[in-house]
Amino acid sequence: MTAIEGTDMSRRKDDARAWFESLRDRVCAAFEGIEDALNGPALGKVAGIPPGRFARTAWKRPPRGDADGGGGVMAVMRGRVFEKVGVNVSTVFGTFAPEFARQIPGADASGGRFWASGISLVAHMRSPLVPAVHMNTRHIVTAKGWFGGGADITPMFPDGAAAREDAQTFHAALRAACNAADPDYYPRFKAWCDEYFFLPHRDEPRGLGGIFYDDLDSGDWDADFAFTRAVGEAFLEVYPRIVAARMSDGWTDDQRRHQLIRRGRYAEFNLLYDRGTQFGLRTGGNTEAILMSLPPEVLWP
Repeated sequence: MTAIEGTDMSRRKDDARAWFESLRDRVCAAFEGIEDALNGPALGKVAGIPPGRFARTAWKRPPRGDADGGGGVMAVMRGRVFEKVGVNVSTVFGTFAPEFARQIPGADASGGRFWASGISLVAHMRSPLVPAVHMNTRHIVTAKGWFGGGADITPMFPDGAAAREDAQTFHAALRAACNAADPDYYPRFKAWCDEYFFLPHRDEPRGLGGIFYDDLDSGDWDADFAFTRAVGEAFLEVYPRIVAARMSDGWTDDQRRHQLIRRGRYAEFNLLYDRGTQFGLRTGGNTEAILMSLPPEVLWP
């Protein structure tokens, strides 16, 4: 019997999927509340744009064999605070292509069979003074089961005092979630994030970091799942707070142009290096949901 069989593993998969879906619902509600709360000088910049609401689109994974299936829901909002934000949940299962299976832990022993569920979030903000953000957590099962994910923040002016303050607030929340699980997690996962979200062709980081972890299988599934939930809870608490502190300030055309250029770096990373993008495309995921992470408007100088 492999790890993807048995009633205990079935319960675990159901619990993970249900958590990702519930976190999606709570994040969407919080972000819609932010749209309603906008005030101050920023209102003049978004005149005529109503408060955003998420549109949800369900999709099914095209089967590649009798044992393939699954799907998900793509939730996207275009509003006056969130220029474009996607909060996607998917649960898919099937068999990896042989060349890709060699890259996935436990896939050889499972005959290439896999099950994967997760939440993926990317927010591109209308104001250049509000940092963009990414968060995802996932559970993958082959002949073994593990968790992965993380969150990172991308201010448009990373050298500024406001960006450093926001990054410090963001990191403090993630550090607390890590420390509650294992004091070694934050320094290890922060360093992993700094290494991962880096653009070698430009020799620069994508943003001001956060945490990134993968292949988390401590031998205590409940503890690993609890940590993954804590990452989601930390994000849900801290990022809306950061947005609320910056979203009502006005901005200039020069600041907006700078934002659009910085977004180009985001697009380059996600198309060239992002492992989640590659995983989704290679497992028959929904292309629109996978490329949801790309910004709505971008410039290259």
